[in-house]
Amino acid sequence: MTFELKGPPLEGTLVRLEPLGHRHASDLAAAAEEDRGRYAYTWVPRADEVGAYIDAQLSRAASGRLAPYAQVSLATGRAVGATAYWEPRSWLGDDALDAIEVGFTWLAGSAQGTGVNAEAKLLLFGHAFEVWRVSRVDLKTDARNACSRAAIERTGARLEGVLRNWSRSWAPGEEDRLRDSAIYSITAAEWPECRERLETRVKSAAGTLTPRR
Repeated sequence: MTFELKGPPLEGTLVRLEPLGHRHASDLAAAAEEDRGRYAYTWVPRADEVGAYIDAQLSRAASGRLAPYAQVSLATGRAVGATAYWEPRSWLGDDALDAIEVGFTWLAGSAQGTGVNAEAKLLLFGHAFEVWRVSRVDLKTDARNACSRAAIERTGARLEGVLRNWSRSWAPGEEDRLRDSAIYSITAAEWPECRERLETRVKSAAGTLTPRR
């Protein structure tokens, strides 16, 4: 495949997705420590692990399999989490991207429920479908992660099934175990409806914000 995975900066009204770098480390260290109880099944570094976490993501990026982002709140100018494009696949032509996953997503507790996640998904999905012209976007999560599954389903993504022992577990203490993964997708035909759903959520969330002076 000759498609080169490079995630461009993407900006909305609530969040700016910036290619991840060490300049985001201090913000992410603070964000990751806000509420550790929300990360039972998700890979979120501790504050003193953020540098190594960024190095690991940049190493994956160098392999061409990942385009990692910091999620920067436009209300505060601070990075409040991370996300990524992951595992690009091309089957019909070397220069075309047919499918990609959105994953490695986490947000600080204070940023959850604010519309940041919805807009980040709107930006990532929109670029994938409308610029790269993919046929599908995948999302997956630990099958036990009810909160993550609910958030994915709110985007309009459809559950395709649960694949047993599909990938490594990110749950603390389960580093040597495999997890069951719940697999979701959005196809190009479904994207317009999903886009409308996400736009409505973002507009509603933006309407509740106090304008900055």
